[in-house]
Amino acid sequence: MIFGSLGLTALAVLGAPLFLIIAGVALLGFMTHGRPPADVTGEISKLVQMDTLITIPLFTFAGYLLAQSGAPRRLVAVSRALFGWMPGGMAIVTVVACAFFTTFTGASGITIVALGGLLLPMLLQQRYPRDFALGVVTTSGSRGLIFPPSLPVIIYGYVAAVDITRLYIAGIVPGMLGLMLVILWCVKVGLFAHVPRSPFDPKGAMVALWKALPEVLLPVWLIGLILTAVLKVPEAAAIAALYVLVVEVVIYRDIHPFKDLPRITKESMVLCGAILVIIAASLGLTNFMVDQRVPEMLVKVLRETISSKWAFLLALNLFLLVVGCLMDIFSAIVIVVPLLLPLAAEYGVHPVHLAIIFLVNLEIGYSTPPVGMNLFISSFFFRQPIVRLYRVSIPFLILALVGLFAVTYIEPLATFTVPAGGATVKGGMKGGPEPGVKAAPKGTGGAASQPAKGKPTVDGICDPKLKGDPDCEDIDVDLDDDKPKKDEKKEGAAPKPAGP
Repeated sequence: MIFGSLGLTALAVLGAPLFLIIAGVALLGFMTHGRPPADVTGEISKLVQMDTLITIPLFTFAGYLLAQSGAPRRLVAVSRALFGWMPGGMAIVTVVACAFFTTFTGASGITIVALGGLLLPMLLQQRYPRDFALGVVTTSGSRGLIFPPSLPVIIYGYVAAVDITRLYIAGIVPGMLGLMLVILWCVKVGLFAHVPRSPFDPKGAMVALWKALPEVLLPVWLIGLILTAVLKVPEAAAIAALYVLVVEVVIYRDIHPFKDLPRITKESMVLCGAILVIIAASLGLTNFMVDQRVPEMLVKVLRETISSKWAFLLALNLFLLVVGCLMDIFSAIVIVVPLLLPLAAEYGVHPVHLAIIFLVNLEIGYSTPPVGMNLFISSFFFRQPIVRLYRVSIPFLILALVGLFAVTYIEPLATFTVPAGGATVKGGMKGGPEPGVKAAPKGTGGAASQPAKGKPTVDGICDPKLKGDPDCEDIDVDLDDDKPKKDEKKEGAAPKPAGP
């Protein structure tokens, strides 16, 4: 045990990949308790059961095609034609364009690399302050992670058993709020820095729009078909990948089918493979923590130390900001979400509300000093000292925290679009109450009160006093399918997240 811990610490210090450290911790934990390594490696095969798995390579491939083609220049030209007359117009273009590409790639680093070299010189050419230009490009790299068809939303929906389409709908208002705060700041900087503006040219705008029309229409029809349930997310991913392939290879001919397409496919699948390996390793560690009843112990400790829902939300935000700095968003979702679900249920936090808080926090964590990933990517790409990136990101970080505070403490911003009883779906790592189910008062052993009308609903907590509670049925909810059950339905215990 000691030598294993020292070995993992040495690997972490030497810069070993994060998935290797995560898998090593899980293997060490299971072996210490006499369990076989298959309890970790077996999680990789469980990914095949994930019906939304196909969306990861498809959306990643579409995002790479867009980033490697002439789409960035065409979309920036459209944005300049539409917003160039506004104060801070070019900065607004930067925010909107970065959000668009991050939504499709699911990786903020790709957005900085793909658009940074194009947008930063344009901002400086229009006499924006250099620190502001660096800050807006760096921090905009992670905006858009909660808009459809973002990959982190898909992974979260699977892990937490929250309907993905409803998550997309719930994320629109919080995401737009975050964008509007930054846009207002861009307008203020544009006015005070006397950045020159170009008069609106309807003819020029129409020409730019016509040239980029297939790419402009992509998010419109894709989001519309997903949100109206005409297409399921995997079906939308397949159509989007084919659409982008035809547009960029056949219509615009920016991507050569023999010289460029094989390289882009390889690069996108390398990223996809990295995401899947991280998820698989994280599932193994989650399996170990659930096996050791870590979520139940956390519920017990917090119940004794935090009595207010608002205090819990504050502690949750502080914790998630740290997590967002230290972990990539995919491993954070798989490892941390199953721990938070029973805690959120204990304090009566709506499952969709928790999802939006979680994703917005991790979006901010990419740009949070001292170890936010975007800061280091931008420092390397633009050849700037990391300390300078810390300084220029602070105004945008403050704006992001204002938006996070609003989303956290004004719950309807995230939940007003969700019908009662429609937040969760079958499958995933379920934990947390259905909408309309209130958390139990402190001291009741964690049993949730049911709605006043209708038959009992599934809330993940067995209440023996409630006749016909479906949570008291003998249902397999253990991540480890091979381990014999032991007192899984102990009264008053928080629910275990279920495996994929």
